[in-house]
Amino acid sequence: MKKKMIIGTRSSKLALWQAEYIASCLREKYPDLTVELKYITTIGDKILDAPLAKIGGKGLFTKELETEMLNGEIDIAVHSLKDMPTQVPEGLMLAAITKRLDPGDAIVSPKYKTLAALPSGAKVGTSSLRRRAQLLHARPDLEIHDLRGNVNTRLKKLETENFDAIILAVAGLKRLGFGSYITEVIPRDICLPAVGQGALAIEARADDKVVQEMISFLQDEATTCAAIAERSFLGAVEGGCQVPVGVFAEMDAAGQLRVEAVIASVDGRQLLRDQHSGDPGAAAALGQELADRLLAQGGREILQQIGLLQDT
Repeated sequence: MKKKMIIGTRSSKLALWQAEYIASCLREKYPDLTVELKYITTIGDKILDAPLAKIGGKGLFTKELETEMLNGEIDIAVHSLKDMPTQVPEGLMLAAITKRLDPGDAIVSPKYKTLAALPSGAKVGTSSLRRRAQLLHARPDLEIHDLRGNVNTRLKKLETENFDAIILAVAGLKRLGFGSYITEVIPRDICLPAVGQGALAIEARADDKVVQEMISFLQDEATTCAAIAERSFLGAVEGGCQVPVGVFAEMDAAGQLRVEAVIASVDGRQLLRDQHSGDPGAAAALGQELADRLLAQGGREILQQIGLLQDT
C-alpha cells in the first residue's frame, strides 16, 4: 500500500469540494495514508469569455490533470464525470465512479421560481448546449444567454447581469451548500441530464495496480453500470462533452437497465427522444443500440447540420 497519495484537482470551489471529499474517504479508510491535493488550472478555467462549444468540447477540464498524471506528478485526478470525454488517454483509466448524488438540472429563479412561471422573453443563463436545446424545445419563447464561470460566479451573475433564471446542476449546488437556492428541479421529461451528471470520476494510471486497488472501495456498481451505458451512447453519437444530447440510465423495478436519450438541434426545433431497456450486464451495448436508433431516426442529420458528425 502507498504511504502517500497526491490528488490532482481544479481549484474551483466545487472541484475542491469533490477532491476533499475523496481525500476524506481515503483518510478514513487508510488512517496512515498521507493525502495531498495539487491544484491544476485547465484550459476550461482559463477561457471564460467564450461559449464552451466554441473553444472545443473535449477535455476542457481534464487534459492538464491527465498530463500531470502521465508525468507522475499526481496519483489520481478527481473529476465531475460529466466533464470526462468518452475516450480516456492511453495509459490512463477511469478507476472508480462514485455513487450518483442527483442527476438533475435546477432552475434558480428567486422571482419566478419555475420554468413554467417564466414569462415570454425571459432571460435564462446556461453554458450548456444540451440544456439550451431542451429548454428551447419546451419553451421556444425564452431568450437563452451564455453563462460561464464557477457556481459562485454564476449565482452572482444571476443578479448582476439581470437574468430571470439560470440553470445549474442540482448536485453541484447541493455539494456547495446552495441547495436552498434551487427553486425547481427540471423534470426529466423536459430536460435529460448530461452523461454521468451527479457522479464523480476518479482517473488513475492504467498500470498503477496499487492505487487502483486502494480506491476500489469508492466504486458504486449501480452508478457505474448506468455511466457505461450513457458514455457508450455519447461515444456513438459524437464523443465530446458539448453536444445537444441528453441521456440518463437507471435500474428499473424489474432489475433491467433503462436508458433514455435525446438528440436535439441547438435551437430546440428538432428533438428526437427514445428509450431502450435490457440486461445491465450489456450496458455498453444498450447505449450503442439506442444511439444507433436515434441516429437512424434523424439524429445523424441534426448533428451533421451543426458540424458534430462527419458525412459517412
